[in-house]
Amino acid sequence: MRSVSIIGIGQTPVGELWDLSARQLAYQAISAAMADAGVDRADALFLGNMLSGALLDQEHMGTLVADFCGLRGIEAAKVEAACASGRAAVRVGTMAVASGFHDIVIVAGIEKMTDTVGKDTTAGLATAADAEYEALHGVSFVGLNALIMQRYMYEYDVPLDAFAGFSINAHRNGANNPNAMFQDEIGLQDYMRAPLISTPINMMDSSPVCDGAAAVVLVPTDWVSEFATGHHRGAVHILASASANDTLAVHDRKDPLFLEAAYISSQKAYHQAKVTPEDLDLFEVHDAFTIMSALSLEATGFARRGEGWRMAHDSEIGLHGRIPISTMGGLKSRGHPVGATGVYQIVEAVQQLTGSAGANQIKDARLAMAQNIGGSGATIITHSVH
Repeated sequence: MRSVSIIGIGQTPVGELWDLSARQLAYQAISAAMADAGVDRADALFLGNMLSGALLDQEHMGTLVADFCGLRGIEAAKVEAACASGRAAVRVGTMAVASGFHDIVIVAGIEKMTDTVGKDTTAGLATAADAEYEALHGVSFVGLNALIMQRYMYEYDVPLDAFAGFSINAHRNGANNPNAMFQDEIGLQDYMRAPLISTPINMMDSSPVCDGAAAVVLVPTDWVSEFATGHHRGAVHILASASANDTLAVHDRKDPLFLEAAYISSQKAYHQAKVTPEDLDLFEVHDAFTIMSALSLEATGFARRGEGWRMAHDSEIGLHGRIPISTMGGLKSRGHPVGATGVYQIVEAVQQLTGSAGANQIKDARLAMAQNIGGSGATIITHSVH
């Protein structure tokens, strides 16, 4: 197995991008990543996407995007794992390079979520749940997370404002990210006044519906020097790539308040990278809902069961805290274009590790972990980069 490095990154701003099609967004991110890497070709393109069929009436997205980007004749495929589609694509690309099947691989994530009305987008997102035993009975995706959050608050006697710190931290960091959908800071009063979506989740607990695309270029680590003239940041090396699953339906889990797949994939990642949680300089969590931030911190070894929320409450997750999370705004402030999110997280980790995170730069950042969640915890993919 060959070691794999990231030599180029690209991303679009996240928002309601009605004037750009999915293929145009993908082109912007991919062309930026290729320019950053100094490459004009690739052996394969793996594209993370969840909703193109449901919302755009367009499948076969891998070939569509490759064609539009002028990458004809190569392997091209869409990779789908619900909200973890982007990171699943990164993992497929990593394995393709590591195995020797391909030498230069482009991985991109793309999602267009705002071209449809709300009910259609909500129905599309619900396909990440169990169609027969959850969605069929009318529970939306936000509803499932609300049930998990409500049970967490009950079991651990957590106050109503316990999760505010996650949103406040995300928006503080997003304010300095020119690609973030929301670039305004919020305070505790803003959080407490936010309207409820599904009790107890309010608007400040939830990431937005949005559009965006991000991309990375992967090569064997031994090849990095060949691209040094084209890549001004320096390469970032993938130390670990791990994936695990759990039951699709929340009610089938032996403990709905523990992200078993996050625990398994993070333990695999720690083992592969030969590190512990204490070695990490930052952790890009999948904060689609604030409850997922707390559960992720607990499952990955940063907090004890029922105490993940305290890390936000006690300001341990800020840029100068014990373990910075959502360093460029996370899903809450940067936005959550679902099939692209896992690639955005890797792009932002690369920015931190190469000293190009601007006002959000973590001093002397050397090791980052990023975790992408598909569904309500059914697929969880963890990467460590250095």
